[in-house]
Amino acid sequence: MAAIEKLATTVSTKGQVILPKAIRVKKHWGAGTRLIVEETPEGVLLRDSPFGPPTRLEDVYGSVKYDGPPITLEDMEAGIEAALRERHARGRY
Repeated sequence: MAAIEKLATTVSTKGQVILPKAIRVKKHWGAGTRLIVEETPEGVLLRDSPFGPPTRLEDVYGSVKYDGPPITLEDMEAGIEAALRERHARGRY
């Protein structure tokens, strides 16, 4: 796609707009991608939308309870590494 290539589309009777494939591919916007729509002085702007509001530590702190002996950072890292190796061996990254 050129630096500033002009592409056209049409608004359907339901208000839907199909984005040209070249733009969807370049932006990695697959089916189900959520976009923010902003009206600007130049026209309408589409931007990637985060999946939800940012998570704050105070909202989730203590939400996962662990009832057992303390675990060291090394034990946690070893567990994560073992799980990743297992996923890799199964072809599930």
